[in-house]
Amino acid sequence: MFLVAGVLGALALALAWPVPVLLSRAAWPSRAPAVALALWQAIALAGGLSMIGCLLAFGSAAAGSFPAAVAQLAPALLDGPVPSAFGALEIAALALAGAVALLLILNLAFTAVRAERERRKQHQLVDVLSHPLPDDPRTRVLAHPALLAYCVPGIRTTTVLTDGLIEVLDRDELAAVIAHERTHLGQLHHLVRLAFRAWHSAIPWFPIANRAERSVVTLTEMLADDGARRLVGTDALRGALERVGNAGESGSFPDATPGASPDAAMLAARLVRLERLDRLDASTGDRGAAQDLPRGLPGLVLATSVGLVAISLTGYAAILGIVP
Repeated sequence: MFLVAGVLGALALALAWPVPVLLSRAAWPSRAPAVALALWQAIALAGGLSMIGCLLAFGSAAAGSFPAAVAQLAPALLDGPVPSAFGALEIAALALAGAVALLLILNLAFTAVRAERERRKQHQLVDVLSHPLPDDPRTRVLAHPALLAYCVPGIRTTTVLTDGLIEVLDRDELAAVIAHERTHLGQLHHLVRLAFRAWHSAIPWFPIANRAERSVVTLTEMLADDGARRLVGTDALRGALERVGNAGESGSFPDATPGASPDAAMLAARLVRLERLDRLDASTGDRGAAQDLPRGLPGLVLATSVGLVAISLTGYAAILGIVP
């Protein structure tokens, strides 16, 4: 069990700092956003499981497995005393593992409930304040001069545009914006962002959580760009992005620090807009593929993603006594 604790602890440390830092600074994710997004999700899942699992393994080592530790400690909760095999460090490790797991689960649930309430409110407001786009009832138009486009997910999805946006874009550029938003909806990007937003809000003081959420938002924007390019081509998307800028996107980006000015989020959105434009200029064709993407890299990254989660799950199998 101490070996399991050591392996999971080392994995947790690696996924908490050096690996996310290196990934956020790498150039290849913009050329393979779907693969990079899968890796970010694996890092978050394996990192959380490994951190909790390390504590569980250390605290349960005296009993040989977590179920055995529970069986020995449960009677002590009522009539004591604590078995002599369990010292203060073991008890603290088990308590901390439970506290961290509870924090992450409750924060995810709270974030999901809050997001669902906001989505319902948005649907109600859009129904009252907007009208359908001619020949496209799934797209609603708000009478407002601001250049704004966004999507509202849920059982009933809606793409929202403003009159101001429609006035400045030509037909192909407008189609690119709509395709971009619908790609967000079709690929369920709101669920991916929600998970990382919950992680960030659970540990806002941890800089890697902020870095991870920023990277995930950027990658989902690039994936939505690729969806638009497949439908209308690169030129129309570039024209729309240049005219509209980051309208409607700044709210998706976390601030650099808690309580920071909204200007920080606006700056982040502008930087991502420039990165998206550079990506459009550097890529070939309308599918977002890049000539200089190393061959075999996507397969290697996907295998790494699966391997990270598999290692953490194998550790849990040992903690639960399923494997020796």
